Amino acid sequence: MAIYLDSASVSDAQKAAALGIVRGITTNPTLLAKESQPPEEIIPALCETLEDGLVFYQLNRPELKSREAEAHRFLALKPGRIGLKIACTPEDLALLARLASHSIVCAATAVYSAHQAYIACEAGARYVIPYVNRASSEGISGLELVRELAAVCEATGGRTTVLAASLKSPEQTAAAVIAGASDVTLVLDQIVALGDHPLTRQAVEEFTQAGQGA
Repeated sequence: MAIYLDSASVSDAQKAAALGIVRGITTNPTLLAKESQPPEEIIPALCETLEDGLVFYQLNRPELKSREAEAHRFLALKPGRIGLKIACTPEDLALLARLASHSIVCAATAVYSAHQAYIACEAGARYVIPYVNRASSEGISGLELVRELAAVCEATGGRTTVLAASLKSPEQTAAAVIAGASDVTLVLDQIVALGDHPLTRQAVEEFTQAGQGA
């Protein structure tokens, strides 16, 4: 099980690495577009913020052939340190299968159904990525989706696991893990929030006051 940082910011990555609990980074075209540097510079820089662990890049070229070339171009930037996020569509799953056959770590992303998870598992995806909160906003139970995807992964041999994304609160994150997500990806604030609770802070304050009185 692992916590990933969902960001393309090197500053966020440095802060996340300092926490000692982040095992990798996920990016997407929207996150990368917010940064001033091109993706070809950002992805290696993100790799350098972590001693190990994968940094995921999402393929984004308009044509399938160009996406395959894009995959190999980014993999070469930091061999062994970059994973690929690939949209869960029929044509992209064929690309995923070709890449996975060469032991490249691939994640099928934007998975909204158990049948998509099944074919992604058969294609050799290491991860399936459901957008939990976004699914709920579209009338699909995000947590039930995680449960279904986890069941499919187990039924197909357990080589694929659920990496839950689009998690908007510590409670939703914990619920996704309970529902079967082996891994989660979160923005920095949400990672920090996992370790916080107002009653804990209240207890610490009480202990501090008692200690000062002693």
